[in-house]
Amino acid sequence: MKKIIIFGSTGSIGTSLLNIIKKDKKNFHIELLSANRNYKKLIKQAKYFNVKNLIITDLNSFLKAKKTIKNKNIDIYNDFTSLKEIFKNKKADYTMSAITGFQGLKPTLDIIKFTKVIAIANKESIICGWSLIKKNLNKYKTKFIPVDSEHFSIWSLIDNTKYKNFEKIYLTASGGPFRILPLNRFKKITPNKALKHPNWSMGKKISIDSATMMNKVFEVIEAKKIFDLNYIQLEILIHPQSYLHAIVKFNNGLTKLLVHDTKMEIPIFNSIYYEENQKIKSKYLNFKILNNLELKKADLKRYPSIKILNNLTNKDSLFETVIVSANDKLVDLFLKNKIAFNEISTILLKVIKMKEFTKFKTIKVKNIDQIVKLNCYVSLKINNLVI
Repeated sequence: MKKIIIFGSTGSIGTSLLNIIKKDKKNFHIELLSANRNYKKLIKQAKYFNVKNLIITDLNSFLKAKKTIKNKNIDIYNDFTSLKEIFKNKKADYTMSAITGFQGLKPTLDIIKFTKVIAIANKESIICGWSLIKKNLNKYKTKFIPVDSEHFSIWSLIDNTKYKNFEKIYLTASGGPFRILPLNRFKKITPNKALKHPNWSMGKKISIDSATMMNKVFEVIEAKKIFDLNYIQLEILIHPQSYLHAIVKFNNGLTKLLVHDTKMEIPIFNSIYYEENQKIKSKYLNFKILNNLELKKADLKRYPSIKILNNLTNKDSLFETVIVSANDKLVDLFLKNKIAFNEISTILLKVIKMKEFTKFKTIKVKNIDQIVKLNCYVSLKINNLVI
């Protein structure tokens, strides 16, 4: 039986993975599940899958769960320092790291030691802490699999032992809910309208990032780090149907495209069965879409956030944390109706050119404390700048 760990099991990624495991329950044993506040859903998951170890990071939810659970066979912990105790003499076969935000960075780093394979669905971990993750992956001989549909598609298309055998990678983007909205109406975009993605059902933060195209900027940064590329080798293409996820142009003249249905279960399924020939139910090829992919280069007037990529160097630094933190704060301010939709990108582009932030382009990431402190610093600065 495969021993499984799921960080963020009550979120969409974690829930999708559990639904996949549910259909093949006899071949999996879940060693650990974690959540922040949703302890009721976590307890239901633990009972159904007979999970012994739970981590609930929110203190109030942790205390409520302790009172709720009568089963003495379930151990509940309040933080991830318990990993050393839980996995003292064993190693899991597969870990899904799907905790959202900066809270997912340290647990992701810590669990690498205790798992043979790690699938990471946390953008902040890869964008801000990739150098730290890579160091741990090499140290503990842990295999890494990207879960985001675009990165999993690239990972599937290339020969993982020969990262340098291709010249260009294209990541596709739907264009979000405002792909054809007249530009003069952008000032009147409300949070409710921005949350209505045409193809995907996602959380609030990532839905807004999709509308501004910031999520694709993040995916380009991730791809650059994961596949050890230069930014000149990466390009964003608008593809409204979200059916084609990646295009890889190889040095030998071949070009490969990867398509799949617009559901995250497919990359998640393939990440957990990556060495096995298992079948998942999916639709037949959609020739109507294939015959009209509608691929276009992204319009910088409509998606000014993409200009951020021109301000990045090919060397990893703390500057990526500045970008992530500033965007997080600006999205939060937009959702609270403190700033307009188009101000997310305009303010962000101004902020990353400020001298107090550009200096971080030359500072390497040495530890997680740097990232955490810088995140707090940037958030406060943005708050003072806007309010």
